[in-house]
Amino acid sequence: MKKSISLGLLLSLSLGVFAQTKMPVVQAGHDMKMETVAKSSLDSEVQASVNKILVNYYAVKNALVADDGKTANAKAGELVKILVMVPMKKMTEEQHEVFMNLSANIKTDAEQINKNMDVKKQRVYFNDLSNNVFALVKGLKANVNPVYQQYCPMAKKYWLSDNSSVKNPYYGKSMLTCGKVTETLK
Repeated sequence: MKKSISLGLLLSLSLGVFAQTKMPVVQAGHDMKMETVAKSSLDSEVQASVNKILVNYYAVKNALVADDGKTANAKAGELVKILVMVPMKKMTEEQHEVFMNLSANIKTDAEQINKNMDVKKQRVYFNDLSNNVFALVKGLKANVNPVYQQYCPMAKKYWLSDNSSVKNPYYGKSMLTCGKVTETLK
């Protein structure tokens, strides 16, 4: 009798600890892939801040599409300012890790674009900026609206857009529609 009570108590405690342990979410019918943090778990202020980064990124991209180095310069400077205002204290540990791993690179890329007025020099840093912003938005699942990752086979570089129509920031007006959508975050 004592053994069965002890065994029952041990089993109950084990199940209680197991139930509190974070387990990856697995959904049947989806090749048993692990899901990352759900959108709803992202604090609304963090989500709004990351979306400001994304909107400002789009402004840099649109300036490069228009071959406008002056606007790209200014918008990249604004992006740096927005980046430091993200409320990191409202992030979970996992979200904070994603943010910290990417924010320094985003800042460096944006600062390099902000240091130049020459569109050709700005475009050198834009691919890394694009990849880092995409990884941030995807990692935090922070987008409110769809984000389209696009690719230029001529430049062999990526960029992001708020719509599926291709407007190439690497060649601007000279090859405006060169590219394709490679991934969509919904």
